Amino acid sequence: MAAHPLRWALMAELAISDRRVRELVAAVDESQNLVSYHLRLLRTTGLVAARRSNFDGRDSYYHLDLARCAAALGDAATALHPALAPTDLPWPADSSVLFLCTGNSARSPMAEALLRHRIGGVQSASAGSHPARRLHPNTVRVLHENYGIDLGPRQPQSLTALEGVRFDYVVTLCDKIREIPRDHGSAFTTHWSLPDPSATGDTDRATYPEFRRLAAELDTRIKYLRLLTRTREI
Repeated sequence: MAAHPLRWALMAELAISDRRVRELVAAVDESQNLVSYHLRLLRTTGLVAARRSNFDGRDSYYHLDLARCAAALGDAATALHPALAPTDLPWPADSSVLFLCTGNSARSPMAEALLRHRIGGVQSASAGSHPARRLHPNTVRVLHENYGIDLGPRQPQSLTALEGVRFDYVVTLCDKIREIPRDHGSAFTTHWSLPDPSATGDTDRATYPEFRRLAAELDTRIKYLRLLTRTREI
């Protein structure tokens, strides 16, 4: 499936960032019909998935299923020669990562905390374009109960609080903030189109499963963010 040149090109684009169809069309310079056809094939194998945009319901963002791709490509490499089995790559020394969403109450503080928890020596921060008054209770609960992370008295903060601070990597986590013009200088930028977990129900109890699912996806993406950024530097 991945051996087809166009499908490989599409997967390479999605390895960098979640994309809309029109962005993929421009990136690979092919017709929309052809791009949509190959995206459909990639979706049937589970290598690529799509999610409706929270910002504009007419749009969908495509993304790689990173764990499935890693397993499939790793198996293929190992089958060719045992010495080709995938190996881990460390983060560059003194790296700094900024996670952005709208309210800085769920997605971005989760990502900030998970990166700091998983990777020692990496500076992690988060902010929102329109910060909420407080962290969502399920953000605190999920991180504590499932990852042993205590967020303490942390409160959401605005993008303005980080003006003038430069980061090596900037990750946008919601479709709305992706559309806000910002200058991140030479930072490596990527977009993860993730839904607002608090919008899935009217009570904290109802939304808790979506917060758990979000944390699991963030944890997986953070693992492969390390590999992606190092690979692109090489």
